Amino acid sequence: MTKFIIASNNKKKVEELDRILNPLGLCAVTAKSEGINLDEVEETGTTFAENALLKARAAFEKTGMPSVADDSGLMVDCLNGEPGVFSARYAGENANDEQRISKLLKNMQGVPTEKRTAHFVSSICCILDENTIITAEGKCDGVIATSPRGNSGFGYDPVFVANGDKTFAELSSEEKDELSHRGKALRQLYSKLDDILNNK
Repeated sequence: MTKFIIASNNKKKVEELDRILNPLGLCAVTAKSEGINLDEVEETGTTFAENALLKARAAFEKTGMPSVADDSGLMVDCLNGEPGVFSARYAGENANDEQRISKLLKNMQGVPTEKRTAHFVSSICCILDENTIITAEGKCDGVIATSPRGNSGFGYDPVFVANGDKTFAELSSEEKDELSHRGKALRQLYSKLDDILNNK
């Protein structure tokens, strides 16, 4: 089974990528699990796509293995697209999910339901070799709940409602994969990889 380096140490993100890549005979692994130390990449891009490319390129150059990176985040309409590319650093460099959600809800205090629209974006970059770069992007529209609910997922999942009244953190992995920005981006990636691998 071909190993793909995932340029992330987020366990749940790696699990999501592995679920999608596995049927192609690909195994998602972290550099750490392969005994390789990846340097922290400075995310200087102004878009999710630019940051995904920076991370994938750094992983590929360090390991020489096919590398996949995802950059994703939440964009809230009433906050002019915040937190956007700063989603992971919204409440400071070392803040946890709870602190980020707390800051988001504080900034949205008093905003009525109809104006709490938002969307998640996921940009994925996969570098197979020096000449082959594949990109994919997925988007999921929803609204921001007034308080966190659910114990699954990660990031802003406990306050993001995409369909019905359940937050992402209240959905099963299968339900979330079907709806989510990353699920959509990964299905695009799967399709593109499938074409390339089966035409080799």
